[in-house]
Amino acid sequence: MVFILNPDAKQEQIDSFIRQWEAKGFSTIFSVGTEHRAVCLIGNTSSVDMDHVVETCDIVRYARRITEQYKAVNRSVHSEDTIIKAGGVTIGEGTFTVIAGPCSVESREQILSVAEAVKASGAKILRGGAFKPRTSPYSFQGMQAEGIELLLQAKEITGLPVVSEIMNQTQEKYFENVDIIQIGARNMQNFDLLKAVGRMGKVVLLKRGMANTIEELLMSAEYLMTAGTDKIILCERGIRTFETMTRNTLDISSVVLLKQKSHLPVIVDPSHAAGIRSLVAPLSKAVLAVGADGLMVEVHSDPKNALSDGAQSLDPEQFDALMRDLKPRAALENKAI
Repeated sequence: MVFILNPDAKQEQIDSFIRQWEAKGFSTIFSVGTEHRAVCLIGNTSSVDMDHVVETCDIVRYARRITEQYKAVNRSVHSEDTIIKAGGVTIGEGTFTVIAGPCSVESREQILSVAEAVKASGAKILRGGAFKPRTSPYSFQGMQAEGIELLLQAKEITGLPVVSEIMNQTQEKYFENVDIIQIGARNMQNFDLLKAVGRMGKVVLLKRGMANTIEELLMSAEYLMTAGTDKIILCERGIRTFETMTRNTLDISSVVLLKQKSHLPVIVDPSHAAGIRSLVAPLSKAVLAVGADGLMVEVHSDPKNALSDGAQSLDPEQFDALMRDLKPRAALENKAI
């Protein structure tokens, strides 16, 4: 249930209103937008007579019930788009933010060369995996803590904010200086991890699981938000279907639905969706066309010899060509790259 407040409601009145509901056992979310302020009740609101509240409480303009299970991330509670700031970079608000870098950090030379190349082409955030969840226990598992250190060195040298994936709560100490913490597809419903990362209060990039629904993705975002962070970026990265010619199937419609249902920014990872290098650029253009807030692309200095995901990685020249193609298209969409 959400109460939309009158524009002239004083803050002390709002605070008192919130305390009254919390004293009755409800959790609350106070949302401030450019057009209105709102208080959302979390809990079993079936016994709440919202018409009576509107009639008897001077600061309440109107009320409505939220039927979806997700509340805090719901656009009904926060009608305006959320804008995320990470290391000086904006995600949302008329921008198309490109995140690029290798699947795995493999060496200092590799991550620095890629970082410098993607920055020169216009990427605003550097991605790089240090802790790698791999299907096979015999595959490269990442450089672990050393990988994070190398990623942070690349950040210091290039000025690019960085994003990397956390796999469990024991790794929190390594992510203190990482700008964006990624929750990968395999951990999307690791609820203890979601709560732990939410309590860190950092920007979180939440990837959709390969077999999860849009609602389940939003519920995972709800876990993060109720734990303590409202700085969440949703990421569509393809889902598993009966199709075998691509690694996954990019659900491009999910971008539109997520933007309708939630106020959180939405980006897309076409590299993991396709798993095929030649499909990344065409899918990236589709991502821009449907109104996504950004893109995450895997770029490697030597894809043929990459320790992970080389088949879907662009080399720096291919990435530069993609960026040159995207920029005029973004201008037509009134978005800045």
